[in-house]
Amino acid sequence: MQPSPPASGAAAPSAPSHPQSPRDLFVSFTFLALQGFGGVLAIVQREMVEKKKWLTPEQFLEDWAVAQVMPGPNVINLALMIGDRYFGLRGALAAVAGMLTVPLFVILALAVLYAHYAGNPQVAGALRGMGAVSGGLIAATGIKLIPQLRKHPLGFATCLAFVALVFGAIAWARIPLGWVLLVLGGVACGWTWKKIAP
Repeated sequence: MQPSPPASGAAAPSAPSHPQSPRDLFVSFTFLALQGFGGVLAIVQREMVEKKKWLTPEQFLEDWAVAQVMPGPNVINLALMIGDRYFGLRGALAAVAGMLTVPLFVILALAVLYAHYAGNPQVAGALRGMGAVSGGLIAATGIKLIPQLRKHPLGFATCLAFVALVFGAIAWARIPLGWVLLVLGGVACGWTWKKIAP
């Protein structure tokens, strides 16, 4: 079904895009991985949704939720899903290879350097500073995703209540992530299923 044309004076929505080939996936995810010092979530969201437009904000939120629940590194799970969506198994392998191949050599080189300079107080201070930056990036990405919750079947207020419960359970009550996902995630999934069931 073709979208209706925009009303007069309204800006036309940008056309959806997609990767041109498995090679495009490999190069794009390599570039993403090389930018992801301290965490790649913020970079993936900016590149996949805002720049390349391979995903809508809603798709990114849904895919990221699935990637977090699956075992393994979240961003690798997301790369697998995006690659598979466009090119099947070839795309999934290309996306994961992009996330791992070149960064593996960078990590090995950094590990050698870190082993040599780990006792240097300036190096330790720099790494602590990067931890603060990483926390800021993750928080900023989470805040940018909150408006998408307005379209959720449970309603915006209920979604914000779940956000607060998860934050409190992990940050203050120190409940292990697995239990939080099992209990609160299970309740949210079951409730949503009930809401959208015909």
